Amino acid sequence: MNVALWIVQGLLALMFLMAGATKLSKPKNELREKLGEWVDQYSSSTLKLIGLLELLGALGLILPMSINFLSVLTPVAAIGLAITMLGAMKVHADRKEQDKVKMNLVLLVLALFVAAGRFFIVPVI
Repeated sequence: MNVALWIVQGLLALMFLMAGATKLSKPKNELREKLGEWVDQYSSSTLKLIGLLELLGALGLILPMSINFLSVLTPVAAIGLAITMLGAMKVHADRKEQDKVKMNLVLLVLALFVAAGRFFIVPVI
């Protein structure tokens, strides 16, 4: 189970690292082209904040356990990313973007798998 958790952590970290880096590095008009019109609902600074949270969440999935320091931050990061996906699902559901809701749901389930796995199945505490 530990191997499965590490694989999911790595995949999630890669997804959120790319998503966060994109939001942090691109101007709003490029984000609109790449991510869709939902970005118009938010200010540039809000989009940057979302990107920063995704980037920090990605790092939190891997680094604490990798360096064996404050490993409890790994499932906490997974919970934070799950909450982020709940917000994303709400935005996309309100906009009737069902394909994006489905992807957010997959990421939510994977993040909850990591959180539950690291808190209860293969505890890091």
